[in-house]
Amino acid sequence: MAKIMIVEDEAVIAGLIRDELIKWRYDVFQVTQFNDVFADFEIEEPQLVLLDINLPVYDGYYWCQKIREVSKVPIIFISSRNTNMDQIMAMNMGADDYITKPFQVDILMAKINALLRRSYNYAESGEIMSHNDITLNLDNSSMEINGEMIDLSKNEYRLLYILMKQHGKILSRDKLLRALWDDERFVDDNTLTVNINRLRRKIEDAGIKDYIVTKVGQGYIVP
Repeated sequence: MAKIMIVEDEAVIAGLIRDELIKWRYDVFQVTQFNDVFADFEIEEPQLVLLDINLPVYDGYYWCQKIREVSKVPIIFISSRNTNMDQIMAMNMGADDYITKPFQVDILMAKINALLRRSYNYAESGEIMSHNDITLNLDNSSMEINGEMIDLSKNEYRLLYILMKQHGKILSRDKLLRALWDDERFVDDNTLTVNINRLRRKIEDAGIKDYIVTKVGQGYIVP
């Protein structure tokens, strides 16, 4: 499930949002130190950010601008500021939506769910994840392409899961190694290449070309 980052200094509101997100089975990261929100963003790599405007140290506009310098991750502003100018400024800085306090939690959740669907173009339930004609079965580690079920090894499955979940984003070889193995120092770098090539071959044999793209010197991406 997607990870959502909450940047809200009012503890009661932040807790209310966190509890509701957890009910929806989202992975949640709540910022508690506001001096370097951007560092938290880079470490946590959320799929969506909920961002207040009135924050200690720097305001939400500042952090939105910093995030937009490196990422197109969906951002929803949540603020007590309700003027048209505030909303226009938020949108001009790259926000995807704006909701004013006080708000109904069910409306916020509807906005979050809709924005995630639009932004990432995948349908994920407790058992499957789908993207661009490939369905990954999370229950039995297999993929389905054009009605054909294809078995995957443990590493092939984990690679495809990570790449599909973060599609549109370049993932470095180091990051993939860390995700696959507890200690990449004891794994030959060539092992990752072998697994990527095997996974590509299975996808291509089923009729889909260039699903996993190599970015020379950067890593791999599922567009």
